[in-house]
Amino acid sequence: MQRKTRAVTAATVAAIVAAAVVAKRRAEHGDGHRPVISHASTTSRNAKLATVGARAGGTYAVHRARRAFASAERKEELDRAFELQTAEQVAEALGHMKGAMMKLGQMASYLDQGLPEHVREALAELQKDAPPMSPALAAGVVRAELGDEPEAVFATWDPTPIASASIGQVHRAMTHDGRAVAVKVQYPGVDEAVSSDLDNVGLLFAGMGQLFPGFDHKPFVEELRERLVEELDYRLEADHQRFFAAHYAGHPTIHVPSVVDELSTRRVLTTELAEGVHWDELMTWDQAEKDLAAETLYRFAFGSLYKLRAFNGDPHPGNYLFRPGGHVTFLDFGLVKRFTQAELDSFGDMIIHMVIEPDPAAFRASIERLGLLRPGEPFTDAEIIDYFGHFYEFVMRDEVSTITAEYASETVRRYFDQRGPYGEIMKAANLPPAFVIIQRINLGLYALFGELNATANWRLLAEETWSFVQGPPSTPMGEAIAAWEAAAAQR
Repeated sequence: MQRKTRAVTAATVAAIVAAAVVAKRRAEHGDGHRPVISHASTTSRNAKLATVGARAGGTYAVHRARRAFASAERKEELDRAFELQTAEQVAEALGHMKGAMMKLGQMASYLDQGLPEHVREALAELQKDAPPMSPALAAGVVRAELGDEPEAVFATWDPTPIASASIGQVHRAMTHDGRAVAVKVQYPGVDEAVSSDLDNVGLLFAGMGQLFPGFDHKPFVEELRERLVEELDYRLEADHQRFFAAHYAGHPTIHVPSVVDELSTRRVLTTELAEGVHWDELMTWDQAEKDLAAETLYRFAFGSLYKLRAFNGDPHPGNYLFRPGGHVTFLDFGLVKRFTQAELDSFGDMIIHMVIEPDPAAFRASIERLGLLRPGEPFTDAEIIDYFGHFYEFVMRDEVSTITAEYASETVRRYFDQRGPYGEIMKAANLPPAFVIIQRINLGLYALFGELNATANWRLLAEETWSFVQGPPSTPMGEAIAAWEAAAAQR
């Protein structure tokens, strides 16, 4: 099946790529030159961060290469030498490879095969691992937030992080009542780094109007700012995670770790320690297992949208743990969007007019009403259906089909070809706030499906999740879910 989905507008992809390029250039101008894009109040800070951040990133890359050939004792010695010892060092590293720019880079990173070479290089820079916080620095955050040293707050505490993210790192621990937990500790200074980056992002997206006249950047930037700032407060993330965990308790294949309330604050989030393998190992499993994993990812994303009016908008490979039989644990609920019923009804109208009861004129009226396209643009209804219809192509027909990596790459490349057959529509399209996070997960999720060569009858799966259709179970997983829902309704 070719060119299955056009999941984001050109403005989204191009702006994300531009953000990645800007972040890379900030590192390249690490000799004290003014950053390529800056705000008057943050110029000196950004110049300093670019200098030290570039140094941290470059030397840490060399460190990792040396570490690969070292003995266990030597590895530990090398690791200690490259830990970030102070909050200032963390902030400096964040300025180069984490914060808001890192988050924007992650939004495009899964699609690098479909991007120009210079953009792939920029994204590669953004995806490099940063050195971890030293044990003393991480302990300082725990002490400030939970009132004592981690060895006292927890029965056992592993000072070596097991994972890192754009704004924090994760440690294993054991509570005094015997629970194995994951403790996410926020990097000191990350709020300053993100705030500075968001100032730059506003200027960056303002310039997109020259390439895409239909793109209204102000509401887009405000939505992006609101979502990213929310991620800085782990109390909000804990609320999101409790919400999803409560709904999916006992689900046949979806698992959301529970939050340990008494050990969670604004900068420390403690949750149940989950089991499972990471994305790279899933890729070695047989195709049937990959298809089951993809089915669960799809059901979680769109089932949550239409049944919970909530979207967990971070389809990063590192945010999942997999077990056989399609069992998936979902991690990281920092980027969650809640929708109104009116917004969901509008999404449903688009699906009805494109897929269920095709009506080109009604579909055009829907996207104009939502702000995806300004009224009066000089395109025929057929041209608009041809352009936007790619997003719905994989659910158009009741048949089994495969989402391929080649398709995902081709889709992304099409967004950069303004001289192509859809160039004028692409430039005229807009991205209203309600679509910012949806487009993010569409692009990321289907890119992951492309890596998996995920195969399913996507139309029937979609009809199960669409609240305005409520189709019957179409797979064994769907039957198990229906039984779980029936049992939950009786309780």
